[in-house]
Amino acid sequence: MKIAMWSGPRNLSTAMMYSFGNRPDFEAMDEPFYAPYLKASGISHPMDAAIMAAHETDPDKVAAACAASPAEHRYMKHMPHHMLDGMPLDWAHECLNIHLIRHPARVIASYAAKRENPTLEDIGYPQQAALYAKIGGLVIDSHDIRANPETSLRSLCEEIGLPFLDAMLHWPAGPKQFDGIWASHWYGAVHRSTGFAGAEGPLPQLEGEAARLCEAALLHYDELQIRKLPLGQ
Repeated sequence: MKIAMWSGPRNLSTAMMYSFGNRPDFEAMDEPFYAPYLKASGISHPMDAAIMAAHETDPDKVAAACAASPAEHRYMKHMPHHMLDGMPLDWAHECLNIHLIRHPARVIASYAAKRENPTLEDIGYPQQAALYAKIGGLVIDSHDIRANPETSLRSLCEEIGLPFLDAMLHWPAGPKQFDGIWASHWYGAVHRSTGFAGAEGPLPQLEGEAARLCEAALLHYDELQIRKLPLGQ
């Protein structure tokens, strides 16, 4: 089984990668199209030069790696906004595609703490909705997983025909061998963790440009949210 888990940033995506990566029957890939995205877009990101130096920047070579058959199972953490026009996507049709979503108010509050003045394209909501329309797949909400990790992951595993393992609920603290080089900037909280954080509190109160960004993102989030699996219920 090859799982392509698609999500925007600050979306429980690293914790989900650690959850599946802690299974003995899975290998994990961390945002393999990040370096090709940076090279092709020319966008300025934290550690961009180091990322392009350390990781493959040719999208065709990355696609070939994603298409290769794993020894048993593979979990791939992907971001829809990394898939610029013209980047190969044929490999995704051979994967189980799952779209991980999170309310944009939470994403914007978290993202802005790491990179100032995010745009709608930075947080990936329109790209995720467009990708879902193109390749389909399942939709899950990180809020449900945070609220009840074991029940939600059991439900997800049942849906995709994968045995649930208790190893998915906990992982060792610290960096993982499959982390991208960008982990030192973005993964501080999850490196301190040994499992999923507890249920989320009230939505952050956003003002000004952040509130307007949230309103724009909600149009795309709502398209996917109505299709989500009822995990944890």
